[in-house]
Amino acid sequence: MEESYVLHLQNQYQKFSDFYLCYCGHARCAPLHSYGPAVRPNYLLHYILEGRGTYRVEGRDYSLGKGEGFLIEPNQQTFYQASEEDPWSYLWIGFDGSRCANCLRSIGLGGGHLTFRCEDGGGLLELVETMLTHNKPDNAGDFMLQSLLCQFFARLARDISADMEKHMSKADRENLYVHQALEYIRNNYSNGITVGDVANYVVLNRSYLFTLFQRVLGVSPQEYLSQFRLTRAKEQLTLTNSSVASIAQSCGYQDPQVFSKAFKQLFGTTPVKYRKLDRENARRSLESHLAGTAEYTGTGP
Repeated sequence: MEESYVLHLQNQYQKFSDFYLCYCGHARCAPLHSYGPAVRPNYLLHYILEGRGTYRVEGRDYSLGKGEGFLIEPNQQTFYQASEEDPWSYLWIGFDGSRCANCLRSIGLGGGHLTFRCEDGGGLLELVETMLTHNKPDNAGDFMLQSLLCQFFARLARDISADMEKHMSKADRENLYVHQALEYIRNNYSNGITVGDVANYVVLNRSYLFTLFQRVLGVSPQEYLSQFRLTRAKEQLTLTNSSVASIAQSCGYQDPQVFSKAFKQLFGTTPVKYRKLDRENARRSLESHLAGTAEYTGTGP
């Protein structure tokens, strides 16, 4: 048995299909209280407030205690049980959506990483208790619950990332910094960001960021940022009819002339000439294909 406080939600996905709360709660368990074996249709996170217990998934047992938690992924058979001597109390949030796996991966969970440690148990419990009070099915409540879900993940991200970094090797930590920098560039390259902005995001000085990029990628941060922007521009020149000035701006260049000069330096031709040549080649390729097809089917002139 368990003494529990639970909130079940419906229709959240109609507003937030990519990431939304399904249910939440907290409970104090009796000795040896268990759940499962069971298969869940959505993601579920448990965080242990007090006591101990065991989490079992895919034949592996995890003995967990206060300050630790575990992830249940959809369609995996799991079982968990409170300790007999020191039964746990825990909180949980169930959530789903098309971007859940990405959100979890960004904080180091999923893909075989199913347990974590977080020191902010009081903050997590406070958020869940606030969720429990927003049980009216209205717009204000839906948006508030979405905000609280994001705050919950923000607290997890802060503590899990800090805990992971403490146990990382130097090489793993360096790779993580580079990964975070690349993610920032991919998400913000169109906004005119600088290498200084990237360094500030990963909280490193520019010289150390330069060293890491050279070591891991073999290019400088500035070279990577420029190549990324210009490669995106090349794709747009091929796939769209947007003007060169519009494409330049969408890739983070405020001055089309600076963009054209950088494009020519990397690809050996101007954006205008590249687009013209690319479309001529595409036209010739199509004409050649059609001529070959006509010859093969005997329908030519």
